Amino acid sequence: MTSDIQLPVNIDHIRRLLPHRYPFLLVDRVVELDPLKRILAYKNVSQNEPFFNGHFPDRPIMPGVLIIEALAQAGGLIILLSRGEQEVHKFYMAKVESARFSQMVIPGDRLDLEVTLKRQIRNVAFYHGVASVDGVEVASAEVVCAEDTTV
Repeated sequence: MTSDIQLPVNIDHIRRLLPHRYPFLLVDRVVELDPLKRILAYKNVSQNEPFFNGHFPDRPIMPGVLIIEALAQAGGLIILLSRGEQEVHKFYMAKVESARFSQMVIPGDRLDLEVTLKRQIRNVAFYHGVASVDGVEVASAEVVCAEDTTV
């Protein structure tokens, strides 16, 4: 575990850690990190997101599945930043439980992603994530991710 994490972690550093790329990289910045415990990151939601073309043209709403994916990406960053990793690692979402969606996320919102690492067993991590906009919870879920240790 490292204590040399410089906050905020910007998009260039995030791109070095996560394999996701446009249009699927869903974390723009990390603003808080309690190593191997908790992360607070965010995604700026822009009208230019490609999913808004079809979801929905007259009333753009960020798909819930992408909010859960953003929480999972933030979860992967808890482990990678805590280890002081400097290169891409792949985490695969293995399970989502208790997903709840309480408000819509629309263009112009900043989606705050607070993820807590509940436990880690070998290469499998169990997270609880809460997404919010302006301090109001918009979604939450329990997420299980597995790290590809073959790379």
